[in-house]
Amino acid sequence: MNFFRGVMGGQPAGPQPTGAETIHKLCDRVASSTLLEDRRDAVRALKSLSKKYRLEVGTQAMDHLVHILQTDRSDSEILGYALDTLYNIICNDEEEEQDENAQKQEEDLGVLFTDKFLGDSENVTLLLTLLEEFDFHVRWPGVKLLTALLKNQCNQVQGVILVSPMAGLIPWLVGLLLLQQLTKGNAAIQKIVAFENAFERLLDIITEEGSSDGGIVVEDCLLLLVNLLKNNSSNQNFFKEGSYIQRMKPWFEVGDDNSGWSAQKVTNLHLMLQLVRVMVSPVNSPGATSSCQKSMYQCGLLQQLCTILMATGVPADILTETINTVSEVIRGSQINQDYFASVNAPSNPPRPAIVVLLMSMVNERQPFVLRCAVLYCFQCFLYKNQKGQGEIVATLLPSTIDANSISAGQLLCGGLFSADSLSNWCAAVALAHALQDNLTQKEQLLRVQLATSLGKPPVSLLQQCTNILSQGSKVQTRVGLLMLLCTWISNCPIAVTHFLHNQENVPFLTGQISENLGEDERLVQGLCALLLGICIYYNDNSLENYTKEKLKQLIEKRIGKENFVEKLGFVTKHELYSRAAQKPQPVFPSPEQMLFDHEFTKLVKELEGVITKAVHKTSEEEKKEEEVKKTLEQHDSIVIQYKDLIRDQDTQIQELREQVSTLSLNSEQMQNQITQQQSQIQQHKDQYNILKLKLGKDSQGLSSSQGEGAHVNGLHSEELSQLREEVEELRRQHTLQHTQLSDKDSLINTLVCVWGGESHIRKIYYTDDGVTAGCSHQEVESLRSRVQAQCAEISQLQTERLELIRRAEAVVSTQNQPSPCLETHAEAMPFLVSCPTSLSPRSLLPLQEECRGLREGHAGLEQQLASAQSTVAIEQTEKTKLQQEVQESKKEQDDLLMLLADQDQKILNLKQRLRDLGETIDEDEDELDARDQFGEDDDDDDEDEDNND
Repeated sequence: MNFFRGVMGGQPAGPQPTGAETIHKLCDRVASSTLLEDRRDAVRALKSLSKKYRLEVGTQAMDHLVHILQTDRSDSEILGYALDTLYNIICNDEEEEQDENAQKQEEDLGVLFTDKFLGDSENVTLLLTLLEEFDFHVRWPGVKLLTALLKNQCNQVQGVILVSPMAGLIPWLVGLLLLQQLTKGNAAIQKIVAFENAFERLLDIITEEGSSDGGIVVEDCLLLLVNLLKNNSSNQNFFKEGSYIQRMKPWFEVGDDNSGWSAQKVTNLHLMLQLVRVMVSPVNSPGATSSCQKSMYQCGLLQQLCTILMATGVPADILTETINTVSEVIRGSQINQDYFASVNAPSNPPRPAIVVLLMSMVNERQPFVLRCAVLYCFQCFLYKNQKGQGEIVATLLPSTIDANSISAGQLLCGGLFSADSLSNWCAAVALAHALQDNLTQKEQLLRVQLATSLGKPPVSLLQQCTNILSQGSKVQTRVGLLMLLCTWISNCPIAVTHFLHNQENVPFLTGQISENLGEDERLVQGLCALLLGICIYYNDNSLENYTKEKLKQLIEKRIGKENFVEKLGFVTKHELYSRAAQKPQPVFPSPEQMLFDHEFTKLVKELEGVITKAVHKTSEEEKKEEEVKKTLEQHDSIVIQYKDLIRDQDTQIQELREQVSTLSLNSEQMQNQITQQQSQIQQHKDQYNILKLKLGKDSQGLSSSQGEGAHVNGLHSEELSQLREEVEELRRQHTLQHTQLSDKDSLINTLVCVWGGESHIRKIYYTDDGVTAGCSHQEVESLRSRVQAQCAEISQLQTERLELIRRAEAVVSTQNQPSPCLETHAEAMPFLVSCPTSLSPRSLLPLQEECRGLREGHAGLEQQLASAQSTVAIEQTEKTKLQQEVQESKKEQDDLLMLLADQDQKILNLKQRLRDLGETIDEDEDELDARDQFGEDDDDDDEDEDNND
């Protein structure tokens, strides 16, 4: 019955179930249903109840929903429902208008369920794996859920993701809102995202979306870029090295018509300027900031920012942020500061941008934040810029004042003595920055004279500042002037002397310090104590009435040392002092709290301790300190002299070391040469000793036989050696020529045999010079006869040689028998065996003449042999060519015969076909064909016979 009522729309009888009961039933259905459709319907119902019954769904259903994410991975629809449900119970809905207590309760629930979900780190890993799905219905709610978890527990989720096995998925998390939360304050994740080409993709998206004119997507991209770069030096360096700074320049190209700026465009430009400031922030390392400043100048980004600075129609907040951005781009960079000094405003006549900005700073009608931004810009322009400081101070000097134009110095003096206390403070601080760490400009500023009123003599700027102090102006004005005076006279004894020269200054300071004033005046008292302490510490004792000792005695009598030190400590204990010491930019909630300057806090920290010590020192300690100081100065001068001497000696030692190195190298080379020469000398000595030993043995044998070491039977050993060498050479030449002649004889015989069978053939060919030549059997016979004649001549020479040798042996036999010593000598020198040792020089003359004749005959034979060889080579070449031509002719003839045979066969086949078809063939033609065929056969037989012949 209840079923029909449900179908028909009727209300069931009995009490209705509560939300907690319904959620409990749905959770049972999710846990126990076996059908996927039933579980899907139950999860869909839980999703619809998750916003209204957030606590009940989160308490009862979270574990079941996580189980669904683990088990039902194949169904994207149920996964999407489960992720949406988890998002609804974890996310804090910020759009609904709720009172403070309800909002606090919602946030507590979000944190509670986030902690429950993160209780098992595997849940985050599971969520990351779901983000790999390409189905939008799964990926989108997964990204939203992870973003909500990061908003509630950012550090905890970041830590879980980094140690999760799925941490490699970080580059795939492309949701901008998710990445914004994921990269907050975590340098490791920032590096992972940056080095996965995030900069390139984000800049491409910004360009495609229209840069500053784009929508919310551009804003999200810029927020993510700021997260990736802020306080992350590694990512900043990667951004700069990747040339991404150059891609920021088009963002700031604004047109002439700057009316109608949308709120989104203002937001986008704010973030773009903030991104530039992140790269050049003073808290970055000096090297990184300097390189980014240089890149911004080189790519024209600074020039584009200055264009916005001088443009009209730019909203005030954008102009203020642009001034702050330009300030940090030029801070400490000389080239950027020089460029900024050259920028002129588009006015008639043109005015420097610095002057235009100072006009806004001292104008009390300008917004407070804009005036603070201009002051910061002026401070950054003068930071570590002595050239700029000199230019500003020069506009105050009498010789450079131009009455027809407004200068920066005139604006600063006007603000310094105006009725607006904020202008007084800003002008005093700006002028103090023109003197910061610059002794020259402190002394130059003492020359400035002011005409206070008509008919009265001019007073110095220093005196006018003390006059305004004594008039009891506002606290902000007096604090500004005291900061200016402390900066001015610190580390400048001449300025201290000028200040003490006015008889009213010291009594005024001691009176201010000794009085018991209210809480607001304590800061002024502390600054007066600081100023008086500077007058003591940097006093050169040039004024007799205000030496260091007399000033300390004055403090002790009128103020008391302990009271003086206590009043001096009021400065650093002030709460606004700590705020100003944190960062260079002057940021104050209201004009009344604008009291301290960042650079001045550094000066106070430096001087407080030394002034306290200087006040407590006695005269004896002072004298001792002076003596020690003089001694130290002398010692320093001596040390400097010794340093110079040591530096010169180091230079000389270095030069000597280089000379020693060069000489050592030369010495090594010379030593190597000496070693080589010694080895060569030793080899020569060994050879000399061997030769000497041999000559000694030869001389000893010859002297024992004949009594003379230089002759053997009247014949010198050198002549015998030469004679033997000549005979041996003749023998070798004879043998060689005989062998060559034998080879040529065999070659000629072969050619004669080959050409003999072709005596009837005479071929004509053309030589290179076009002359027709020929070769026949008769020519070969002529050549052969010449070669035979040469062979006969050689044989005759051989016979004559043998005859000469026989005659020489006969002469030797007629001489006396050699002595035993000579035989021993012959055995020791075998080369003398073939040469008679008993011949006299006179009997050897005919032999030498015959040898000479033999050599001449051999020379002639060699020439004839060379001629014969060339003739044989020519004949061999001609024979080879003739053989090639014969082979080619035979090949052509064979091809022609084959072609004729084929044609005859085709003709016979055609005739046979004609006969078969009944056609009559003329018998005469048959006979003619037969004759032709028979004639061809005869020709073939004749040709074969010729070939055989």
